[in-house]
Amino acid sequence: MEVKERIQQKAEELFNRYGIRSVTMDEIAGQLGISKKTIYQSFADKDELVFAVFNKHMVENENQCLADKERAENAIHAIFLDLDMVEEMLKTMNPYVLYDLERFHPNVYKKFNEYKHGFLYRIIKDNINRGIQEELYRPDIDTEIISRYRVGTLMIAMNMDIFPKGHFNILDIELEIALLFLYGIATPKGIKLIHKYNQQRKRNKSTVL
Repeated sequence: MEVKERIQQKAEELFNRYGIRSVTMDEIAGQLGISKKTIYQSFADKDELVFAVFNKHMVENENQCLADKERAENAIHAIFLDLDMVEEMLKTMNPYVLYDLERFHPNVYKKFNEYKHGFLYRIIKDNINRGIQEELYRPDIDTEIISRYRVGTLMIAMNMDIFPKGHFNILDIELEIALLFLYGIATPKGIKLIHKYNQQRKRNKSTVL
């Protein structure tokens, strides 16, 4: 593994454990047993390192979303596949790093917002159009309004003012919001599939436990 990749990997590990703000370049260097100068040979500053960490996640998520879209049986199945992806992501990601990102790395946060309102918006709108064509979503919904609404709720589970840390399970919040969204736009045919995939999800989780 190259030095740059090792630095990025260690930074991600520490950010997830302690948050972005509290982790210094000195600490990253110490954890790796290298000098801080070596880090600055790969990354101009902490902001660039933070961007590298988040950009890696955005690229991976984008690839996974596109793969899920292709293998999904239908639009509703695609939503449940995305929930599986979110669950895997939250196993290692500290969801509250977004708070640090917004406050202390605004340039990186801006890039994240561009990703959210660009790629994720398009994925959501494509899913809604697909669901309408499959007669799983109501044809009378305004796809533009609903797509923007869904984008606006994507990160609400990580808002500590609404869901204080330690009081809620982030994945439970994401599931409830996704179900609320789906039931709100689904046809009777779509509702049957929501029940089907949600029951499958529950069975799979109980089997793992």
